[in-house]
Amino acid sequence: MPVYAFDRQAEEYESRTREVSIGVWAGVMKRQVHDTKDGVAATADGAPRQLKRKLGRADLRAVPETRRALRELLRGRPGRTEIAELLTSELVTNALVHTDRDAELIATVGPRGLRVEVRDRAAHRPKLRVPNADDGTHSTHGRGLLLVQSLADAWGVAALGAGRTGKVVWFELHTGAGGVL
Repeated sequence: MPVYAFDRQAEEYESRTREVSIGVWAGVMKRQVHDTKDGVAATADGAPRQLKRKLGRADLRAVPETRRALRELLRGRPGRTEIAELLTSELVTNALVHTDRDAELIATVGPRGLRVEVRDRAAHRPKLRVPNADDGTHSTHGRGLLLVQSLADAWGVAALGAGRTGKVVWFELHTGAGGVL
């Protein structure tokens, strides 16, 4: 089953085993994973851990819930967990506010660090905007992707591909010396 699948049946099971393609970025091709109640997947051999969350259309309650789940995924990993939470919040908020569709969050912690992806079915790509303080509104909007660009080690936007409408917006925080995120 591909990682990007919007699989409603997965929510019906509290715990089950399945094969998930994690990808070359995480340093493995396929692993047996164990899905748990909070959506965090881990392997018995210490391979990459993963968090998957369905994000309901315009359901902004998902933002703090996602932060808490990411914090749990990163528990015990020293480093930039607060930055990871902030950037994840920005991507989730953008998907929920700027699209009229459901979305999915996938966060993977592997040997190279953390990769967070937010996938949605909207065709339009997000645009990096620099807020204009001189416009008289002192808007608080338009800073999310600027934060992602400034704080992430890498980030980008890609089409879902294979004839599907939508995109994935992602960022990475790489592991440094001593395994610090």
